[in-house]
Amino acid sequence: MFAGRRIKRGRTVAVGAAALALALTLSGCANEKLAADYTSADNKNYVAGDGSVTEVAAADREKPVEYSGKDEHGKTISSKDLLGEVVVMNYWYAGCAPCRAEAPDLQALNEKYDGKGAQFVGVNVFDQAETALAFNKTYGITYPSILDVNDGSVKLAFTGQVRPNAVPTTLVIDKQGRVAARILGKISDRSILDTLIRDAIAE
Repeated sequence: MFAGRRIKRGRTVAVGAAALALALTLSGCANEKLAADYTSADNKNYVAGDGSVTEVAAADREKPVEYSGKDEHGKTISSKDLLGEVVVMNYWYAGCAPCRAEAPDLQALNEKYDGKGAQFVGVNVFDQAETALAFNKTYGITYPSILDVNDGSVKLAFTGQVRPNAVPTTLVIDKQGRVAARILGKISDRSILDTLIRDAIAE
């Protein structure tokens, strides 16, 4: 279960130990249903997040998450290959209105941090390569996206740390492969993600 300092409308929400333990128990039971829902070829189970930001102190981060998948060009993207860099991972699909709205902010930050310690990686949860490539062309996206629609392996790898059915979701993953921050829903302000990336690079 993803836990940390949750920022929403200026308030900090503490996650109690009992609630965390219960969530960890339930997340294991929910994995099979999540896998079935995720590969059901529709988007009825996806919900919009509320834009809240959660940060996790380095000492409180969970173990590194391992994942691997093919992007829209057929190239393999692996967590092992990205170790040593901050990874900004955005879950999206082309028919998602908030995903389209935040695309310019993601691309602008991708350009800002290109070659400067951060790698952007999309995780497309619904589309095949042709649709993903058309989206990239329309919105000028130059970073790759793992096509996760067929088996949901990347999304499932993060289950227990990240709410699995909220799209878009953006993660900042530290140099060791651990989730350092999460924006649940559309990025409300580019500067927020900018600060999260900058802080993770500086660690």
